[in-house]
Amino acid sequence: MASKIIVSGAPAGKFRPVLEKIAKLHSKNSFSLAIIVGDFFADPESTFKKDDLDVSALINGKIEVPLPTYFTVGRYPLPTSVIEKLEKSDDELCPNLYFLGKRSTTKTSEGLRIVNLAGSLDPTILAGVSKDKYLPFHTEDDAKALRGANSADILLTSHWPADVRKGSKISLPDGIEAPAGEKHVADLCSALWPRYHFSTTRDAFYEREPFFHRPAEKEPDVKRITRFISLASSENPSKQRFLYAFSIDPTSSAPLALPPGTTAYPFTTAQKRQRLPDQEQSYSRFSVPNGGSDHYRPHKRSRYTKPPPGPQDCFFCLSSPKVNTNLIASIANDTYLTTAKGPLTTPSTYPNLPSPTHLLIIPLEHSPTLSSISVPEDRARTYKEMQRYRRALHSFLLSRPGEKLGAVTWDVSRAAGIHNHWQFLPVPVDLVKKGLVEAAFKVEAENEKYPVTFRTKDIGDGTVEKGDFFRVWIWMPSDEDRVDGQDDGGGLAADADGGDDGEEERGKQKCLVLPLNATFRFDIQFGRKVMAKLLGLEGRRDWRDCEQTDKEELKDAGKFKEVFKKFDWALEE
Repeated sequence: MASKIIVSGAPAGKFRPVLEKIAKLHSKNSFSLAIIVGDFFADPESTFKKDDLDVSALINGKIEVPLPTYFTVGRYPLPTSVIEKLEKSDDELCPNLYFLGKRSTTKTSEGLRIVNLAGSLDPTILAGVSKDKYLPFHTEDDAKALRGANSADILLTSHWPADVRKGSKISLPDGIEAPAGEKHVADLCSALWPRYHFSTTRDAFYEREPFFHRPAEKEPDVKRITRFISLASSENPSKQRFLYAFSIDPTSSAPLALPPGTTAYPFTTAQKRQRLPDQEQSYSRFSVPNGGSDHYRPHKRSRYTKPPPGPQDCFFCLSSPKVNTNLIASIANDTYLTTAKGPLTTPSTYPNLPSPTHLLIIPLEHSPTLSSISVPEDRARTYKEMQRYRRALHSFLLSRPGEKLGAVTWDVSRAAGIHNHWQFLPVPVDLVKKGLVEAAFKVEAENEKYPVTFRTKDIGDGTVEKGDFFRVWIWMPSDEDRVDGQDDGGGLAADADGGDDGEEERGKQKCLVLPLNATFRFDIQFGRKVMAKLLGLEGRRDWRDCEQTDKEELKDAGKFKEVFKKFDWALEE
């Protein structure tokens, strides 16, 4: 069913007349929700007493917000009183008024997916996502993180996308220059295929002709359409349009016939992604599972079976407010690297390493398995980047003085999983050389009475496997990299001719695969359990018993990032 939406340009502090105007239109049109892009509040450096009084009245519920309304941060900082209220009220400023933050994915009760990248680009931050959702700036990695949402009905950005006017015949009003546009915003639009993309221009309204994205491989006849609209601020002197109303049905398919005037794709960025079937079921705190009309009440006590968490509720999706940004060590185009929450090892386990060095390699795309990433090019890029991170970590271990270390990397690939990832852990090279690591995994599987056995097999991105599986790579330095020069490889095969994606791999490794099926219950902590026993850390088998404070997490991640810089290929791309 189509929903009526109204979007407003930036009030910049003059929100009272904007809300009154929306209320009048709502009484005649019955909108499902409203969105306000750009600066909702005035520049704190130029506010007057009346502005402060209006903010106070809004916070205290004395200004009516007639329907569920979402706002973002713009180019100015939020008032201190607003931040204090939002922190106490789970981002509900007053009845019907909700803060989207500056990097977020939200699904409404109508099923609309809204992706938001607000604030100005901060070029001084070279890597990493911004951690304070109230500050009016973002990083390029914030935009990369949002690609994991995979799709959007509505995309909100403070910046225009670079090249968006290419191929367009529509001009801006006289005397108005188009914003320069940002490539990272164009990349985000390319990744998400939004139906509507809203931005702001202070003194001008601009609506581009619709443009179509390149078809997905599985749907060569379907061209997804994006409409880009930039709204003027509500107080613009030329009385340019600042309100835009439209209807949208999130369940409708992309049109087979292009609307009149549609142009070709304007961006020079690579196209990627298509909507994944399992992500149609994602939900958020704004979703009403029983189909009711309440847009904002969380329904905490409702009794229903929740679907698997979608991107906005996933602890591994960088677009989710639940992600722990303290742990992030590196972000690439399709994957990222983090230190582990509740690491198995401690700083004293390997004194020659700067931190516990229990790490996770995680795809940006929200997918339970690598093989379920439906676009082959995306899947290939993701797997290649994950292997690059793994090899970079091997090179990092080779560079450290003192005890020689090998490494174990494992993953659990299950169609019923949430967000696939690999766990990486250093291990004393002698344990690998003597075959004790391999034996530990096989013996534990026998102890658990699993009715299947490990096979030595390279399965790449997992598409060759017919079902679920547990996989572990066991790696050790090659002879020329080892101090002792012994020739015993512990049954591991030399991999000097290339890694899994054709790039050179130093050392020797073996890949073991344990098929999983419905005939037995598999412990998803199996890999950690094996390594805990092997390293004499059985008291740390459960990550929840090893949680660190925010300060400790930041300290360990910071130490690791500093020494890993030399090997972090993502910083160069």
